[in-house]
Amino acid sequence: MTRIALAGIGKIARDQHVPHIAANPDFELVAAVTGHRPPEGVPGFRTVAEMMRAVPDVQAISICTPPRGRLALVEQAVAHGLDVMIEKPPAATLSEAQAIVRAVAGAGRVLHVTWHSREAAAVEPARAWLAGRNIRRVEVNWKEDVRVWHPGQAWIWEPGIGVFDPGINALSVITRILPRPLLMETAELRFPSNRDAPIAARLSFDSGGVPVAVEFDFDQRGPQSWDIDVETDDGHLQLSMGASKMAVDGVAQDVGDEAEYARLYRRFAECLSTRASDADLTPFAHVADAYLLGRRVEVGPFEE
Repeated sequence: MTRIALAGIGKIARDQHVPHIAANPDFELVAAVTGHRPPEGVPGFRTVAEMMRAVPDVQAISICTPPRGRLALVEQAVAHGLDVMIEKPPAATLSEAQAIVRAVAGAGRVLHVTWHSREAAAVEPARAWLAGRNIRRVEVNWKEDVRVWHPGQAWIWEPGIGVFDPGINALSVITRILPRPLLMETAELRFPSNRDAPIAARLSFDSGGVPVAVEFDFDQRGPQSWDIDVETDDGHLQLSMGASKMAVDGVAQDVGDEAEYARLYRRFAECLSTRASDADLTPFAHVADAYLLGRRVEVGPFEE
């Protein structure tokens, strides 16, 4: 059993990480690095160094802090011999994410850069179904209400985040299920007049000659949309509910219902067992590409 700590005790840590660590027999949550209230029964500390002085047998850390400044936290962790799991997005910038990968590798530790939507139940069945088929087009509609998922969280509107916080989940799925790499062709980013990050985006990619059209929206009221449609020469694949559901030609497929974060921690346990990192930055690179190529369009102000 790996004695693990959590860094950053916010909504995602309390809703997903804490219960799934508790449910996984390969891990024991023994400490938290946080400026807030730690999980019940778990000692909290302000820094990694303080934690290691008090709980020196911590073996790994799962980082759930906002993305800015994670390199320093990772460097502290590996300096104390900890293996690292990191919540998406892995950093505030692509260069920082790449530095994180180098820092962990240089210290001889294990790194798991997580993409929780890749662990949705339908992702691997979709990848298998698409293998060997000729894909004609792909459409992605990933739309949700920021007020529901990030109420009052100012960090979500920091430069470089905004709609790409949920949008990167869609990118993590399509980069997993499609057999050829994605190359961004155009991007339009819609910025509220009073915010520093986009509230919506329209992206177009080419994947080996296949057009991939992507729509992100962080201001969708009512039912949320997390849908991917793939037309092939041998049927129509539909992923819905964040790739937890799958249909082929309108017929629902049995893909199971195991939770994403249960799979994430099982995968981290596998990485620790084999001492092999899993640190794919491809979805994050596409976000960076969107800012490099994106045409900025200003829209009305956003209000909570």
